[in-house]
Amino acid sequence: VVGLKPTYGTVSRYGLIAMGSSLDQIGSLTKTVEDARIVFEAIFGKDPLDSTSIVTEPYYSQKPIKISKIKIGMPKEYFIKGIDSGVAKLVKDSIKKLEKAGAKIFQISLPHTEYALATYYIIMSSEASANLARYDGIKYGYSSKEAADLMGVYLKSRGEGFGEEVRRRIMLGSYALSSGYYQAYYLRAQKVRTLIGEDFDKAFKKVDIILTPTSPTPAFKLGAKTDPLSMYLSDVFMVAVNLAGLPAISIPCGKVRKLPVGLQLIGRAFEENKILSLGEIFEKL
Repeated sequence: VVGLKPTYGTVSRYGLIAMGSSLDQIGSLTKTVEDARIVFEAIFGKDPLDSTSIVTEPYYSQKPIKISKIKIGMPKEYFIKGIDSGVAKLVKDSIKKLEKAGAKIFQISLPHTEYALATYYIIMSSEASANLARYDGIKYGYSSKEAADLMGVYLKSRGEGFGEEVRRRIMLGSYALSSGYYQAYYLRAQKVRTLIGEDFDKAFKKVDIILTPTSPTPAFKLGAKTDPLSMYLSDVFMVAVNLAGLPAISIPCGKVRKLPVGLQLIGRAFEENKILSLGEIFEKL
Protein backbone atom coordinates (compact mmCIF):
# COMPACT_ATOMS: atom_id res chain seq x y z
CA VAL A 1 0.00 0.00 0.00
CA VAL A 2 0.91 3.67 -0.44
CA GLY A 3 0.59 5.77 2.72
CA LEU A 4 0.37 9.58 2.58
CA LYS A 5 0.80 11.80 5.64
CA PRO A 6 0.00 15.41 4.64
CA THR A 7 1.47 18.57 6.17
CA TYR A 8 0.10 19.31 9.65
CA GLY A 9 -2.98 21.50 9.22
CA THR A 10 -3.76 20.82 5.54
CA VAL A 11 -6.55 18.30 6.30
CA SER A 12 -9.34 18.90 8.80
CA ARG A 13 -9.25 16.74 11.92
CA TYR A 14 -12.88 17.49 12.78
CA GLY A 15 -14.44 14.22 13.98
CA LEU A 16 -11.09 12.57 14.73
CA ILE A 17 -10.58 11.14 18.24
CA ALA A 18 -7.59 13.20 19.41
CA MET A 19 -4.46 11.38 20.54
CA GLY A 20 -1.55 13.81 20.18
CA SER A 21 -3.01 17.19 19.19
CA SER A 22 0.26 18.64 17.87
CA LEU A 23 0.97 15.44 15.88
CA ASP A 24 -2.39 14.12 14.62
CA GLN A 25 -2.98 14.34 10.89
CA ILE A 26 -5.42 12.51 8.64
CA GLY A 27 -3.83 10.78 5.66
CA SER A 28 -4.74 7.95 3.32
CA LEU A 29 -3.78 4.35 2.56
CA THR A 30 -4.23 3.53 -1.13
CA LYS A 31 -3.09 1.08 -3.79
CA THR A 32 -1.19 3.62 -5.90
CA VAL A 33 0.31 7.12 -5.66
CA GLU A 34 -2.32 8.35 -8.15
CA ASP A 35 -5.07 7.18 -5.78
CA ALA A 36 -3.32 8.95 -2.88
CA ARG A 37 -3.33 12.17 -4.95
CA ILE A 38 -7.06 11.82 -5.75
CA VAL A 39 -7.95 11.28 -2.07
CA PHE A 40 -5.74 14.18 -0.95
CA GLU A 41 -7.31 16.55 -3.51
CA ALA A 42 -10.73 15.63 -2.07
CA ILE A 43 -9.93 16.08 1.64
CA PHE A 44 -7.44 18.98 1.94
CA GLY A 45 -8.42 22.55 2.75
CA LYS A 46 -9.55 24.96 5.48
CA ASP A 47 -12.40 23.82 7.72
CA PRO A 48 -14.23 26.35 9.97
CA LEU A 49 -14.83 23.49 12.43
CA ASP A 50 -11.07 22.86 12.90
CA SER A 51 -9.03 25.80 14.20
CA THR A 52 -5.74 24.04 13.32
CA SER A 53 -6.62 23.70 9.61
CA ILE A 54 -4.77 26.15 7.39
CA VAL A 55 -5.75 28.19 4.33
CA THR A 56 -3.20 27.27 1.65
CA GLU A 57 -2.70 27.98 -2.03
CA PRO A 58 -4.91 25.57 -4.01
CA TYR A 59 -2.81 22.44 -4.07
CA TYR A 60 -3.74 21.51 -7.66
CA SER A 61 -2.47 24.88 -8.98
CA GLN A 62 1.13 23.82 -8.25
CA LYS A 63 3.18 23.13 -11.36
CA PRO A 64 4.18 19.56 -12.31
CA ILE A 65 7.82 18.74 -11.60
CA LYS A 66 10.56 17.47 -13.88
CA ILE A 67 12.78 14.75 -12.42
CA SER A 68 15.88 16.35 -14.00
CA LYS A 69 15.36 19.37 -11.73
CA ILE A 70 14.79 17.42 -8.50
CA LYS A 71 17.48 17.30 -5.81
CA ILE A 72 17.08 14.30 -3.49
CA GLY A 73 18.79 14.09 -0.11
CA MET A 74 19.84 10.83 1.57
CA PRO A 75 20.31 11.33 5.33
CA LYS A 76 23.27 9.29 6.52
CA GLU A 77 21.59 8.76 9.93
CA TYR A 78 18.87 6.61 8.31
CA PHE A 79 21.30 4.01 6.95
CA ILE A 80 22.76 2.84 10.23
CA LYS A 81 23.67 -0.36 12.00
CA GLY A 82 20.50 -2.28 12.85
CA ILE A 83 18.69 -1.68 9.57
CA ASP A 84 17.86 -4.93 7.73
CA SER A 85 20.50 -5.45 4.99
CA GLY A 86 17.78 -6.36 2.46
CA VAL A 87 15.87 -3.14 3.21
CA ALA A 88 19.03 -1.00 2.85
CA LYS A 89 19.86 -2.67 -0.49
CA LEU A 90 16.36 -2.17 -1.91
CA VAL A 91 16.27 1.50 -0.90
CA LYS A 92 19.75 2.13 -2.36
CA ASP A 93 18.71 0.36 -5.59
CA SER A 94 15.68 2.66 -5.74
CA ILE A 95 17.97 5.69 -5.36
CA LYS A 96 20.09 4.42 -8.30
CA LYS A 97 16.93 4.12 -10.43
CA LEU A 98 15.96 7.72 -9.66
CA GLU A 99 19.53 8.92 -10.36
CA LYS A 100 19.50 7.07 -13.68
CA ALA A 101 16.19 8.77 -14.52
CA GLY A 102 17.82 12.19 -14.03
CA ALA A 103 17.44 13.12 -10.37
CA LYS A 104 20.42 14.59 -8.51
CA ILE A 105 21.35 12.71 -5.32
CA PHE A 106 23.09 14.32 -2.33
CA GLN A 107 24.12 12.91 1.03
CA ILE A 108 22.78 15.06 3.86
CA SER A 109 22.77 14.96 7.66
CA LEU A 110 19.86 15.18 10.13
CA PRO A 111 22.00 15.07 13.30
CA HIS A 112 19.19 14.94 15.88
CA THR A 113 17.52 11.89 14.30
CA GLU A 114 18.75 9.58 17.08
CA TYR A 115 16.62 11.49 19.62
CA ALA A 116 13.44 11.52 17.49
CA LEU A 117 11.92 8.27 18.77
CA ALA A 118 12.29 9.14 22.48
CA THR A 119 11.09 12.71 21.82
CA TYR A 120 8.04 11.48 19.91
CA TYR A 121 6.94 8.97 22.52
CA ILE A 122 7.24 11.50 25.38
CA ILE A 123 5.25 14.19 23.51
CA MET A 124 2.68 11.79 22.04
CA SER A 125 2.08 10.00 25.37
CA SER A 126 1.79 13.31 27.24
CA GLU A 127 -0.75 14.68 24.78
CA ALA A 128 -2.63 11.37 24.71
CA SER A 129 -2.96 11.32 28.51
CA ALA A 130 -4.43 14.85 28.42
CA ASN A 131 -6.73 14.21 25.42
CA LEU A 132 -8.07 10.90 26.72
CA ALA A 133 -8.87 12.29 30.18
CA ARG A 134 -12.32 13.24 28.83
CA TYR A 135 -13.23 9.55 28.44
CA ASP A 136 -14.42 9.22 32.02
CA GLY A 137 -17.56 7.09 31.63
CA ILE A 138 -19.77 10.14 32.28
CA LYS A 139 -19.79 12.34 29.18
CA TYR A 140 -17.78 10.31 26.67
CA GLY A 141 -17.23 6.75 25.58
CA TYR A 142 -17.70 3.46 27.39
CA SER A 143 -19.35 3.46 30.85
CA SER A 144 -18.97 0.46 33.16
CA LYS A 145 -22.16 -1.14 34.45
CA GLU A 146 -20.24 -2.79 37.31
CA ALA A 147 -19.43 0.41 39.25
CA ALA A 148 -20.98 0.88 42.69
CA ASP A 149 -20.18 4.60 43.11
CA LEU A 150 -18.92 7.64 41.17
CA MET A 151 -15.22 6.86 41.67
CA GLY A 152 -15.94 3.30 40.54
CA VAL A 153 -17.47 4.65 37.30
CA TYR A 154 -14.24 6.52 36.54
CA LEU A 155 -11.86 3.70 37.45
CA LYS A 156 -13.79 0.78 35.97
CA SER A 157 -14.81 2.61 32.76
CA ARG A 158 -11.22 3.59 31.95
CA GLY A 159 -9.79 0.24 33.07
CA GLU A 160 -12.25 -1.81 31.03
CA GLY A 161 -12.74 0.56 28.08
CA PHE A 162 -9.11 1.32 27.18
CA GLY A 163 -6.88 -1.37 25.67
CA GLU A 164 -3.48 -2.31 27.05
CA GLU A 165 -1.47 -0.07 24.71
CA VAL A 166 -3.72 2.94 25.33
CA ARG A 167 -3.39 2.49 29.11
CA ARG A 168 0.40 2.23 28.72
CA ARG A 169 0.55 5.52 26.82
CA ILE A 170 -1.73 7.30 29.32
CA MET A 171 0.51 6.17 32.20
CA LEU A 172 3.71 7.20 30.37
CA GLY A 173 2.22 10.61 29.56
CA SER A 174 0.84 11.21 33.04
CA TYR A 175 4.29 10.42 34.47
CA ALA A 176 6.07 12.76 32.01
CA LEU A 177 3.67 15.61 32.85
CA SER A 178 3.69 15.08 36.62
CA SER A 179 5.16 17.57 39.06
CA GLY A 180 8.93 17.18 39.30
CA TYR A 181 9.24 15.40 35.94
CA TYR A 182 7.63 17.92 33.56
CA GLN A 183 10.86 19.83 32.93
CA ALA A 184 13.04 16.71 32.81
CA TYR A 185 10.90 14.98 30.18
CA TYR A 186 8.15 16.96 28.42
CA LEU A 187 9.86 20.35 28.31
CA ARG A 188 13.18 18.81 27.20
CA ALA A 189 11.37 16.80 24.51
CA GLN A 190 9.80 20.00 23.15
CA LYS A 191 13.25 21.62 22.94
CA VAL A 192 14.63 18.61 21.03
CA ARG A 193 11.57 18.75 18.75
CA THR A 194 12.60 22.30 17.77
CA LEU A 195 16.13 21.07 16.94
CA ILE A 196 14.71 18.23 14.79
CA GLY A 197 12.60 20.78 12.87
CA GLU A 198 15.69 22.97 12.36
CA ASP A 199 17.60 19.97 10.95
CA PHE A 200 14.93 19.58 8.25
CA ASP A 201 14.92 23.34 7.53
CA LYS A 202 18.68 23.26 6.92
CA ALA A 203 18.44 20.13 4.76
CA PHE A 204 15.72 21.64 2.57
CA LYS A 205 17.99 24.57 1.72
CA LYS A 206 20.12 22.06 -0.20
CA VAL A 207 17.56 19.53 -1.50
CA ASP A 208 13.90 19.40 -2.60
CA ILE A 209 12.97 15.96 -1.25
CA ILE A 210 14.47 13.66 1.41
CA LEU A 211 14.47 9.92 0.71
CA THR A 212 14.66 7.30 3.50
CA PRO A 213 13.48 3.76 4.24
CA THR A 214 9.96 3.74 5.77
CA SER A 215 10.95 1.14 8.37
CA PRO A 216 14.23 -0.56 9.36
CA THR A 217 12.71 -4.00 8.62
CA PRO A 218 10.36 -5.50 6.04
CA ALA A 219 6.68 -5.89 7.02
CA PHE A 220 6.41 -8.35 9.90
CA LYS A 221 3.70 -10.95 10.38
CA LEU A 222 0.70 -10.16 12.58
CA GLY A 223 1.59 -10.84 16.21
CA ALA A 224 5.30 -11.39 15.44
CA LYS A 225 6.36 -8.45 17.66
CA THR A 226 4.72 -8.78 21.04
CA ASP A 227 6.84 -6.45 23.20
CA PRO A 228 6.06 -2.69 23.01
CA LEU A 229 9.69 -1.58 22.54
CA SER A 230 10.23 -3.55 19.29
CA MET A 231 6.92 -2.16 18.00
CA TYR A 232 7.98 1.41 18.87
CA LEU A 233 11.33 0.89 17.10
CA SER A 234 9.43 0.17 13.86
CA ASP A 235 8.49 3.89 13.86
CA VAL A 236 12.07 5.14 14.11
CA PHE A 237 12.24 6.55 10.53
CA MET A 238 8.75 8.08 10.52
CA VAL A 239 8.34 9.95 13.80
CA ALA A 240 10.71 12.83 12.97
CA VAL A 241 8.39 13.80 10.10
CA ASN A 242 5.45 14.07 12.50
CA LEU A 243 7.47 16.09 15.00
CA ALA A 244 8.39 18.56 12.23
CA GLY A 245 4.82 18.62 10.79
CA LEU A 246 6.08 17.79 7.29
CA PRO A 247 4.39 15.80 4.49
CA ALA A 248 5.68 12.31 3.63
CA ILE A 249 4.65 9.37 1.50
CA SER A 250 5.56 5.69 1.81
CA ILE A 251 5.75 3.73 -1.46
CA PRO A 252 6.44 0.00 -1.95
CA CYS A 253 9.90 -0.51 -3.48
CA GLY A 254 10.24 -4.31 -3.52
CA LYS A 255 10.22 -7.34 -1.26
CA VAL A 256 12.64 -8.98 1.15
CA ARG A 257 11.93 -12.62 2.00
CA LYS A 258 8.57 -12.21 0.22
CA LEU A 259 7.59 -9.35 2.53
CA PRO A 260 7.12 -5.74 1.27
CA VAL A 261 9.55 -2.88 1.93
CA GLY A 262 8.61 0.81 1.95
CA LEU A 263 10.45 3.83 0.59
CA GLN A 264 9.69 7.18 2.27
CA LEU A 265 9.73 10.54 0.49
CA ILE A 266 9.67 13.63 2.74
CA GLY A 267 8.89 17.10 1.41
CA ARG A 268 8.83 20.70 2.61
CA ALA A 269 5.66 21.86 4.36
CA PHE A 270 2.74 22.20 1.89
CA GLU A 271 4.73 20.62 -0.97
CA GLU A 272 2.64 17.44 -1.24
CA ASN A 273 2.65 17.92 -5.01
CA LYS A 274 6.41 17.29 -5.19
CA ILE A 275 6.43 14.05 -3.20
CA LEU A 276 3.34 12.78 -5.03
CA SER A 277 4.86 13.65 -8.42
CA LEU A 278 8.15 11.93 -7.59
CA GLY A 279 6.20 8.95 -6.24
CA GLU A 280 4.29 8.69 -9.54
CA ILE A 281 7.57 8.85 -11.47
CA PHE A 282 9.12 6.17 -9.23
CA GLU A 283 6.17 3.80 -9.74
CA LYS A 284 6.80 3.88 -13.50
CA LEU A 285 10.56 3.18 -13.30
